[in-house]
Amino acid sequence: MNTQEMLRILDSIARDRNIDRDLLIDDLEQAMVTAARKHHQTLDAEEFACKIDPLSGEIEMTRHGEPFEIDPQQLGRIAAQTFKQVMIQRFRDDERSSILDEFGKRIGQIVNGTAQRYEGGALVVSIDRAEAFMPRSESIPGEQFNAGDRVRCLILDVRDAGSQVKIVVSRGHPDFIKRLFEVEVPEVAERIIEIKAMAREAGYRTKVAVASIDSKVDAVGACVGVRGSRIKTIVDELNGEKIDIVRWNESSQILIQNALKPAEVAEISLCFELGRATVVVREDQLSLAIGKRGQNVRLAARLTGWDVDILTPEEFNKGLEILSTTLQEIEGIDEQKVDRLATLGMVSVFDVEEVGVELLMSELEIDQELAEHVVEVSSERAREVAVQMEQEKEEAQRRRQEEMAAAEGALGGDAGLEGVDAETAAAAILGAGSVTPSPATEEPESSEESEARAADILGGGDGSDEAAESDVEQSGTRGSE
Repeated sequence: MNTQEMLRILDSIARDRNIDRDLLIDDLEQAMVTAARKHHQTLDAEEFACKIDPLSGEIEMTRHGEPFEIDPQQLGRIAAQTFKQVMIQRFRDDERSSILDEFGKRIGQIVNGTAQRYEGGALVVSIDRAEAFMPRSESIPGEQFNAGDRVRCLILDVRDAGSQVKIVVSRGHPDFIKRLFEVEVPEVAERIIEIKAMAREAGYRTKVAVASIDSKVDAVGACVGVRGSRIKTIVDELNGEKIDIVRWNESSQILIQNALKPAEVAEISLCFELGRATVVVREDQLSLAIGKRGQNVRLAARLTGWDVDILTPEEFNKGLEILSTTLQEIEGIDEQKVDRLATLGMVSVFDVEEVGVELLMSELEIDQELAEHVVEVSSERAREVAVQMEQEKEEAQRRRQEEMAAAEGALGGDAGLEGVDAETAAAAILGAGSVTPSPATEEPESSEESEARAADILGGGDGSDEAAESDVEQSGTRGSE
């Protein structure tokens, strides 16, 4: 038997599979004992023992403690097959333990892998000598990889699943962006700039709040880079996902104001008891503050930890007026107490109903009976306001539908409007001007384009998708008055 060749093979396996060489020698000794027991058909586990010299490769067998000469080549086919199976199984166990230890230490790190295939919606990624999988919930929506594509991902979890090690990777986790910042922004890796908070909707938008421990280093500027070079690299890795860098501030009001940018905030009222921030913005900033499908305000709320309500000045003042009128009708509640509630961030009857009796007793210095009466009256008034708001919402939707139907009918069925451009048609519907046919040299618009433009004119909108979609969300995002 060529013992040196055997040792070279063990060294090669240990190097390629990252397994301790001594473990492989132990496996070989155990396999020899198993093969000898199989050859001699014995059930005594202590009958045979084997010792292999790690330097020379010499095999020393003992039976009942006495030296026992055995030639591996004379063990026979069955014993040789048993030896092979034991070696393969123990090598696999050692490799699994090695992978578990290695990748267990790399949880939270970014790795580069190669896409292999999709299995049940999960992407299988080859990382070094192991296979990881990326569940659909941890991938970026709409992102697809082909076999052989490079995949940059975060090791999210490593767990022992019996016969194999399951390595879970992610590109949708917020920590993935945090690690990308550490790679692309040296100040973040060196802890000069600290990422204080983060809120992410994978594939769409992310808000990152940063602060600098060095007054000479601008946290936002360092993260953005010269002409946006650093942030552009991260955005490209995320396939165009928007990233907002927010300047951190210990003041909740300033932080909320920064988190809602690019919208301009007029006023912020904080209610610490409810964890709610009522933000007042101008009418022209409302859609921008809410964002597409409510995304901007939703991310700002998650970033700051406050429940954020967006209101216009008219809505804010109306809520205060209803609150003041309702409470001052109660004997024992004067304007000073109402102002005290407003100072505490309770700007509507809904807030008074929610805070409860005990807070009113302590803050307004009133007895329990009066506090219960205040809550009861506020609850009744809140129900009336809720019904009124629902009716106004339904009426506004009905008017919008009627206007759209009138515009569609006029543009599609009125023979007198044939060949008329959308602006002239809309003006004719509103009675704002006479119908003048478009010049024959101009290319006629399609019916879809005409309807869309007419709808913009009739509705008074600016035609932007974000503004239109934000308006749909306003009723559920602004909060109750």
